[in-house]
Amino acid sequence: MRVLHALSALLVASVVQAKYIVPGGRWRDTEGDLVNAHAGNIYFDKGSSKFWLFGEHKTEGQEEGGGISVYSSDDLATWEPHGLALEPIEGHPYISPEHIIQRPKVVYSEGTGQYHMWWHADNSTYGWLLQGLATSDNVAGPYKFVDAVAPLGNWSQDFGLFTDYKDGRSYALYSNGDSVDGRDVYLTRFNENITALDEVVYRFPKFDLEAPTIIQTERSYWALMSHKTGYRPNNVVAFRADDLSGPWSQPFIVSPLNTRTFNSQSGFSLRIEGTKKTTYLYIGDQWDSNSLWESRYIWLPMHIDERKKTLEVQWHDVYDLNVNTGEWRPIQGKTYTANDATTSGEAYKQEANFATDGVILTGIYGNDSTVTFEGIEGTGKPQWVSFYYQNIDDMGFGDQPGGTPDRIGGEWQLRRISSVVVNGDVQNVETLYQRDTHKGIILSTPLQLTLEKGRHNTITVGGLFNGWDYKGADLDRIVVYPPEH
Repeated sequence: MRVLHALSALLVASVVQAKYIVPGGRWRDTEGDLVNAHAGNIYFDKGSSKFWLFGEHKTEGQEEGGGISVYSSDDLATWEPHGLALEPIEGHPYISPEHIIQRPKVVYSEGTGQYHMWWHADNSTYGWLLQGLATSDNVAGPYKFVDAVAPLGNWSQDFGLFTDYKDGRSYALYSNGDSVDGRDVYLTRFNENITALDEVVYRFPKFDLEAPTIIQTERSYWALMSHKTGYRPNNVVAFRADDLSGPWSQPFIVSPLNTRTFNSQSGFSLRIEGTKKTTYLYIGDQWDSNSLWESRYIWLPMHIDERKKTLEVQWHDVYDLNVNTGEWRPIQGKTYTANDATTSGEAYKQEANFATDGVILTGIYGNDSTVTFEGIEGTGKPQWVSFYYQNIDDMGFGDQPGGTPDRIGGEWQLRRISSVVVNGDVQNVETLYQRDTHKGIILSTPLQLTLEKGRHNTITVGGLFNGWDYKGADLDRIVVYPPEH
């Protein structure tokens, strides 16, 4: 079979799908730790016949400059950790823990016989705007620092890398800063050895976008980018072109309005050409600006219509992807709605014409004002449960960068944290992070829970402290999915 993706030509792998992909979930690696590789890329290595995930390593107290993590996988769902591919060096002029090491991308250079890692290299005040390069003889590293340069003398902020699967040439994508002279995104070709940039192919002028990536189909190139709102998500847009040098279309929004691309930011895209189907994945990040080490991953299929010249990022709570055939299927779960839940304390059911039952569960607060879903069917094995919610704590839902949250000096809350208790076991409380939403917009966030076998399970939701208050988000419904196979 064949597997193709955005960073390589023909790829080969023979794997069996083992786990579901669950956007926004707490993804655990094979050692049980959270997968910690943000704003990076996925590279398929022919030598190892594995997918390799590279990304920013973020921990509490070391949110920037933590180095670049690397993981390997046969199926894009089961990830084995390999430590840091690029490790910060105390006192180094470009990759010390005090510096910015962001948005890494790895590609293999046939000319040098090495793996090349490029990233956005900067100081702590974003005053350099450079591109860093490190190389390794092995895909997992360690990578050795080579240089940090201004591309063709220009600024470089968010960094992306794209390889044309038809001719094998690689290209850099980067925004050129936030000043009045910036606000562009450059598409620039690398030399054949991928050691330097040699020609600007296209410039997306004055759209003020960042986090660029390109996905290639048989007929078109599609560039996805987000607006500049820091770690706050926004409505990602896409451009289409027949040729990399343009002309490119006007930008258009890729997900339902006001979902802010399901609370995510673009960063990479992956083409998987299997024996039966070609699938295109949006590889996004769901940032938690209050605790970046708790940020999650939003990986979703993209539906591309060449005739209509449209691209849509489509939401699925849980889906099964077979990288051998290229096929994927959404997993069906059982829904339990707000109307059938019971409330306690000050929690209550409020009219909401946008909700599943016309009502939404609100007033959830602390341990005393809770809601309980009863009669839930379980299997005795870990199962994913999606909690559909509304959280309007942003005090206005502004997409503006660094904007004042309200007119009286308030602070962005950005997310609520709910408590989740199964079958009244208060000794084991799960934390459910619920990002802010637009008013009237229902989004979902998943937890993996173990329910007893049978239809007698209960799930009780309360509120935990999020740094400001003990409120839980309003709930519309929960969906319980079957165990992974």
